[in-house]
Amino acid sequence: MADADNNGVQINTKNIIIVSVISLAYLVLSYFLVGFKSDQLVLLGIFNVLFYASAPTRKFILGFSIFIIYWIIFDYMKAFPNYYYHKVAIGELYHAEKNIFGISYHGKLLTPNEYLLLKANSFVDVIAGIFYLCWIPVPLAFAAYLFFRNRTQFLHFALTFVLVNMLGFIVYYMYPAAPPWYIQSHGFNFQPLTQGSTAGLARFDRFFNVGIFKSIYAKGSNVFAAMPSLHSSYPVIVLYYGIKNRLGIINIFFAIVMVGIWFTAVYASHHYVLDVLAGILCAGIGITLYNFVSHRSSSFKRFISNYSKFIQ
Repeated sequence: MADADNNGVQINTKNIIIVSVISLAYLVLSYFLVGFKSDQLVLLGIFNVLFYASAPTRKFILGFSIFIIYWIIFDYMKAFPNYYYHKVAIGELYHAEKNIFGISYHGKLLTPNEYLLLKANSFVDVIAGIFYLCWIPVPLAFAAYLFFRNRTQFLHFALTFVLVNMLGFIVYYMYPAAPPWYIQSHGFNFQPLTQGSTAGLARFDRFFNVGIFKSIYAKGSNVFAAMPSLHSSYPVIVLYYGIKNRLGIINIFFAIVMVGIWFTAVYASHHYVLDVLAGILCAGIGITLYNFVSHRSSSFKRFISNYSKFIQ
C-alpha cells in the first residue's frame, strides 16, 4: 500500500505505524505531564488529516512540524514551572524599570506601565489589541508564504524562530520574572499558583464583548516568564527575513506591526520596557547564532538541503 507520490514521504505500512505510534505517544505523554486537553486532539487531528489527505498537504504539515514541536515544548513547560528552580524576580525588576525608564507624573515616579495605565483609552485599547493579535498569526502566515515560495528560506525562518524561542526559554528558567500586571494585582509577594491574566488586554475584550485574550492567556505555560518578551522577538525575526527576501512594501507592514507589538506589551502591562529590550536582544542573538552555524557547518548545510528536498 503506497501513495503514488514519488517524492518525500509516502503512505505505506511503515509510515502509518510511525505516525500512529507518535500520535499515541504524544497523547500518553501529554496526559501524564499536563493532563488531557481537547487542544491535543485538535492538534493530532490536523496533523493526521493533512498527513494522509494528499502529497502536497503531507509535505506542508511535515514542514510545519518544526512549529508543532515548538508548541509541544512550550505546552510541556507547564509541568516544570520555572519558579521551582530559581527565585522569581518581582520587586528588583520593577525597581530597575522605574530607575531606568521611570516617568515623573504629578510628583511621583512611575514605570511606563503605570503611566500608560493612567492614560489608557478605548481607541488605543482597540489598536493595541489588534497589534497583539498579530504576534502568532503574522509569523505563521509569513512561514506559509515562504513555504510556497522558497522551501529553503522557510526552513531557515522556522529554525531561527525555534532557536530564538529556546534561548528565551533558557532565560525563563535562569531568571523567572513577574510581569507588571502581577504587581498591580498581587503586590510584591510571591504567589506560585497565580493564574495568567489578560491585564490591559481585558479592555479590548470588554470593548467588543468577546473573550479572545481571556482564552489565550488561560493557556499560558507560566506566569513568571516575562523576561525576555518573546512577543517582542517574533516580529523582529519576521522583519529580518522579510528584508532578506526583499518583500518591499510588505516590510513596512511588518515594521509597523513590530513597533505596535512592542508598544502594546508595555501599554497592556504584560511586559516592562526591559523585557521588550531583552526580547529584541534575544532575537538578535538567535539570528546571529543561526547564521553563524548555517554558514560554518557543512553538516547543517546538508541537513537543510536534504530537508528542503524532503518537503519539495
